[in-house]
Amino acid sequence: MTQFDKDKASKYGADKYGMRKYVMAFLKRGPNRPADPDKANELQRAHLDNIGKMADARKLVVAGPFLDNGDLRGIYIFNVSSIEEAEELTNTDPAIIYGSLVMELKEWYGSAALMAINDIHKSIAEEEI
Repeated sequence: MTQFDKDKASKYGADKYGMRKYVMAFLKRGPNRPADPDKANELQRAHLDNIGKMADARKLVVAGPFLDNGDLRGIYIFNVSSIEEAEELTNTDPAIIYGSLVMELKEWYGSAALMAINDIHKSIAEEEI
């Protein structure tokens, strides 16, 4: 059995169950998808750069696309205390501003260990996206 680590629990904001509140965003296909491939690539690059910025600020814990071509495009899990704060962050996303994506935000209760993901990811990614 693994021993409780009070310092890690505190560092990651864990409650007594090792959990914490996050806000999850479901990224959905928006009404304004760029038809021009160059514009689509430019918008995608700006979207990815914004993801990196939010992750570096430790506000974005997890982000990733779904691997099909459906209307549900991906998820974000935000390290924020409210839906309103998550909405402020989503409104900085160039794909949201353009209307290529729309987001549905929900409060979510998950493992506080997710807070370690970005540091671990940087150590295992051979190349940045």
